[in-house]
Amino acid sequence: MSRVGKQPIPIPAGVTVTVEENNLVRVKGPKGELTRQIHRDMIVKVENNVVRVERPSDERMHKALHGLTRTLIANMVQGVTQGYEKALEIVGTGYRATKSGNKLTLSLGFSHPVEVQPPPGITFEVPNPTNIIVKGIDKELVGQVAANIRALKPPEPYLGKGIRYAGERVRRKAGKAGKK
Repeated sequence: MSRVGKQPIPIPAGVTVTVEENNLVRVKGPKGELTRQIHRDMIVKVENNVVRVERPSDERMHKALHGLTRTLIANMVQGVTQGYEKALEIVGTGYRATKSGNKLTLSLGFSHPVEVQPPPGITFEVPNPTNIIVKGIDKELVGQVAANIRALKPPEPYLGKGIRYAGERVRRKAGKAGKK
């Protein structure tokens, strides 16, 4: 039995979880609403303020989907109650971020500023010019938007300049050795 998949998901107060036809799971909470299509073979039951995920057989694919399905639903419940955030740091002389309206404007050493438009459900915070916080209720979307911003100027190994996740360690390389 899957260690993750067999754990029940408690439903906090103020959150409703419904399973509609074709295994469409809908989670409503104080921060918003999320829906996700779950694999048709997985069995999702909502009873006594607890969500349980069961698998129809011990096939390899069903075992793999069991823990995944439970984790996806648990992430949806956490998203509509607490939300998710991903912090990014900008390192480099003259590199900075500003927020204009809901857009993020980045100066990353290119000949032009780079503007990032947030998808629906995502907000940006810029506490200071070298930090960006991506917030939202969908864990997958928050991570993807943060990865897209990091990909604009990933940290390089010689000087460490670029955009990195908060707390990310960048392996540094030695520079070119001089002549003797």
